[in-house]
Amino acid sequence: MRRRLALIALATAPAARAHGPSRLKVSQTITVSAPPEAVWARVKDFAGMHQWHPAVAAIHVTDGNNVGSMRTLTLKGGGQVGEELEEHNEALRRMSYRMKVYGPIPVSNYVSTLHVKAGEVAGTSLVEWRGAFYRGYPNNDPPPAQNDDAAVAAVTGLYQAGLASLKAQVERP
Repeated sequence: MRRRLALIALATAPAARAHGPSRLKVSQTITVSAPPEAVWARVKDFAGMHQWHPAVAAIHVTDGNNVGSMRTLTLKGGGQVGEELEEHNEALRRMSYRMKVYGPIPVSNYVSTLHVKAGEVAGTSLVEWRGAFYRGYPNNDPPPAQNDDAAVAAVTGLYQAGLASLKAQVERP
């Protein structure tokens, strides 16, 4: 029995030492006083994020809302981000995309979904924006600008700014 436990300990020890960063997740929601169709109409265009997100200055898209389309976002603060559309579902009012070029955003292996649902009150929408990713620095002891906290703060800030701007624009009389 001891020998068996020793073998198990030896077999698992390298895996424990090789553990890298953990997958991080951010989810932000906002209720918008407009029907889901109106909110979806504002966000569904893969080439239109610059029209509602305050951090995006311009976008270039290769193939519209078709899966596999690539978009390059030019950020107002400088830098570019490249993303590939993985899902665009009109019926569910949902799109998912994967970041391919990270630019100034301190993440890696980033996947995001934007989903517009009916709100609890008639005539309202619940917009959920969620992402899963790793920090930008894959090794142990990351610099502060590329650690877990920096990655979560960057994505949370992007989601919150985008959702607040979307709400203000759609609810504007």
